Amino acid sequence: MKNISVFSFFSGSGFLDLGFEKSGFSVVEVNEYFEPFIEAYKYSRKNLELAEPKFGYSLGSIGDYVGNIEFKDRVEIEKENNIVGFIGGPPCPDFSVAGKNRGRDGENGQLTQTYFDLIIQELPDFFVFENVKGLWKTKKHNLFYNDIKKQAEDAGYIIIDSLLNALQFDVPQDRERIFMIGILKEKLSIVESEIVQNFNWGMKNNSIEKIKLLNWPETNIFQEDNILKKPTNINEIFTIEYWFKKNEVYIHPNANEYFKPRQALNKFYSIEEGDISKKSFKRLHRWRYSPTAAYGNNEVHLHPYKPRRISVAEALAIQSLPQDFILPPAMTLTNKFKTIGNGVPFEMSKGIAGELYTFLNKIFCEKGI
Repeated sequence: MKNISVFSFFSGSGFLDLGFEKSGFSVVEVNEYFEPFIEAYKYSRKNLELAEPKFGYSLGSIGDYVGNIEFKDRVEIEKENNIVGFIGGPPCPDFSVAGKNRGRDGENGQLTQTYFDLIIQELPDFFVFENVKGLWKTKKHNLFYNDIKKQAEDAGYIIIDSLLNALQFDVPQDRERIFMIGILKEKLSIVESEIVQNFNWGMKNNSIEKIKLLNWPETNIFQEDNILKKPTNINEIFTIEYWFKKNEVYIHPNANEYFKPRQALNKFYSIEEGDISKKSFKRLHRWRYSPTAAYGNNEVHLHPYKPRRISVAEALAIQSLPQDFILPPAMTLTNKFKTIGNGVPFEMSKGIAGELYTFLNKIFCEKGI
């Protein structure tokens, strides 16, 4: 196996990166614009006893990398002995229906173009791009998506892309995301059709339709700390309760961190377990998966059987983070939920990264690179 070095952009608190590191990749540089997120990245990394990135952390805009000679030198150093890749998921509000929806011309939308400018400038052996489904499904955004895809193809990359759901990776969350992987064509020894056919994304469950057709409960009357028997003919691994127990969320260091509003307390008792019909104040069902973990724009998720909002520990479990992943005490609650909602589910990242790691070693070693 060859060593595979990764330069990470838009790193947030490191959910995507952690999946890659746990699959064999070496994260050698981390770039993030928002300081609380990069501080959380450092804190969690230390707690997980992971080595510091070779080239450290960079707090600033990805635009600072374009035309940067020192960065080019670092990339070339890694290319001498390693396979080198860029990974990143640029901020997505400009492509999200629930967000600003400004597209490629929005402030965040422009960062996506900058990411591809950097890829084309440095020509890493591979790259990974992650973003919201709106970039794929909304007509005007899809035009931009096809444009950046063509830019990468014209620069010499073979593209593999798909709209994936976190449920397909045993994550307890109905969350669709685009993933695009580019592999530099000149480095390959097998034909493009074989590459596309052989890559399966590391999914544990291929059929999202079959998952959703299981006997999932709809709603139950809310009763604090009641016992509710698990329904038959469901897969427990997709459920909130399974992940709450797996991560021991009630004794986790982030267990008691949740918003405690003084108003709307009646909603904490009146909304039925499993009622997610409204934009805000969705009550999760213990024996079902969660809707997308997005905690901004007044989207409030309530605990299934406790009269409160979900905690940071519970939100981390819904994102399938390992039990020993902890966010720092000094980080504000707003920023904790923001970074959780922005992150790629860990098991999704690990599944894709594991498949990519095996795949890259196979195709690069076949040519003796």
